[in-house]
Amino acid sequence: MPDMSAHLALTQLVPFAAEELDKNKVTPGVLGFVVFAVLALAVWFLMKSMNRHMGKVDFEEAPEAAADTPATSAATPGK
Repeated sequence: MPDMSAHLALTQLVPFAAEELDKNKVTPGVLGFVVFAVLALAVWFLMKSMNRHMGKVDFEEAPEAAADTPATSAATPGK
């Protein structure tokens, strides 16, 4: 029976909360700003770290093996 009493309490308390809630005055508040600022700082630090790691990459493409060997002799097997 605990589930029934919890359900009954929720159904009785929700209308009281709905009466007190003014939808025109609801804002994220300080907590919303703090969460957004922390996420923005985390993205900034991740981008800074990514740029640092990408700067360390020394990429030089190796020549293809097919370009070194003559492909014309393999393409004409009858001659």
